[in-house]
Amino acid sequence: MWTPPEKPSELTENRLVTAIIDGTFPAGTNLPGERDLAAQLGITRPTLRTVLQRLARDGWVEIRQGKPTRVRNYWEEGNLAVLVAVAMHASSVPPDFVQNLLSVRILMSPAYGRLAVERNPQEVIHILQDLENLKDSAEDYARFDWKLHQKLTILSGNPVFTLFINSVQGLYEVVGGAYFCHPETRAHSLGFYKSLMECTSQKDGEAAQALIERIMRESSELWQKHFKNRNIAAG
Repeated sequence: MWTPPEKPSELTENRLVTAIIDGTFPAGTNLPGERDLAAQLGITRPTLRTVLQRLARDGWVEIRQGKPTRVRNYWEEGNLAVLVAVAMHASSVPPDFVQNLLSVRILMSPAYGRLAVERNPQEVIHILQDLENLKDSAEDYARFDWKLHQKLTILSGNPVFTLFINSVQGLYEVVGGAYFCHPETRAHSLGFYKSLMECTSQKDGEAAQALIERIMRESSELWQKHFKNRNIAAG
């Protein structure tokens, strides 16, 4: 199957989002005039207007009648679409973004983990039984960890958890691939998976919640230890 080329509007949107995230167009500044910006991007002005309308909808820019288009502070004025876009631009995210994301996971994962264990223990056990086929590689661990957490959100019965974790899948894969390069982190997670299996077998949601909260905090500390000053996109 051939991959169809990006449409001019999609390519333009991606370029402008990248330019905002990497600081080419910092928050609080104005974009170049419509005529100049369209010429720089090699597109028509109607195409640019369509793209700017989409960016305004998602919280990237503010279109002001008779005034230059302003780049918004997307961390404060954006929405879930901004999170999705930032997650897809791993090479340009601020240094503290991953740590902030891990902090959110510390808050969320114990909740959806407990609900999943209490409501669908057999399904959780079924997922964890794949440990038998888990290879000792960063790629396999990253893939297994993503599948586990994504399935736990589904089994929790709260689709908002799933929408959130799906929105950061791209960054999750990049971060996971780097995180699991260390034998220490793989061993830590393997111990977690086995302990979660025990909690689930006993249908003990409270114990699962406490376990997940502890493990997520320890994982955050391991990330700080190994990757605090590392460009994750570089691998």
